[in-house]
Amino acid sequence: MKYWSQFFIPTLKESPADAEITSHQLLIRVGLVRKLSGGLYTYLPAGLRVMRKISEICREEMDRAGAIELWMPHVHP
Repeated sequence: MKYWSQFFIPTLKESPADAEITSHQLLIRVGLVRKLSGGLYTYLPAGLRVMRKISEICREEMDRAGAIELWMPHVHP
């Protein structure tokens, strides 16, 4: 595990055995997400920061285009 800057970023040298897709392997290896259980993941500090920056860029572009943001439930019946 390494500490970079002011963030706790636990990196891995090897890809996790249960991660099959390359993007999934990279997200875990660089310390952006961590698997909690089957299908459940948590964002680590660096991953949350990335998600917030992406969301802000999307909001700015949507505002510029005159679009309206929509929130929906995470689980649908």
